[in-house]
Amino acid sequence: MGIAETPIGGSRGSSPGVGGSRRRPPILSLARVRSAPRGWSRRWRNDRGFSLVETLVVCALIGTLSAMAATTGVAALKRARITRAIGDLRTLDTDIRAYELEHHQWPATLADVRMVVPNDPWGRPYVYTDLSQKGSKGKARKDHKLNPINADFDLYSVGEDGKSATPLPAAASQDDVIRAREGAFLGLASEF
Repeated sequence: MGIAETPIGGSRGSSPGVGGSRRRPPILSLARVRSAPRGWSRRWRNDRGFSLVETLVVCALIGTLSAMAATTGVAALKRARITRAIGDLRTLDTDIRAYELEHHQWPATLADVRMVVPNDPWGRPYVYTDLSQKGSKGKARKDHKLNPINADFDLYSVGEDGKSATPLPAAASQDDVIRAREGAFLGLASEF
């Protein structure tokens, strides 16, 4: 109620019949607030940050999500490297066939085909073997029945581990990216 709204017969806050005495609001002293029982009021008033348990739970969630993202990222990177190696093998296969059409023989090395021979995605040179040369049949890559996988030339990457063996079923050859069936198959040796 404002000053203009004060009743004529009494003052603001007066009680009828008391003759103008004012009613005062209860006084809250600091002693009363501090002596309040340990309940929600003190807990909420002093809450200024996260508890240790809340912080640990958030850290655990962030760690779990990071581990899942890292695993997915590593798998995607591995698949991307394999895809790049397949693309490189396809390009080299085309270049080798063009060289054979022009010179009527397979090149002795990849350097005969291209001035700059790319490395595989793992930083190693691609392996090329001309199977038309005398004595090269023993160097041919072989399938699980030990039959040569190509009749013209072998072209492959030794893969992520950098190891390879002539037969494809060998453990060292499982991650090799190969060309097989005269170029009809390009992919992992484990999928051949």
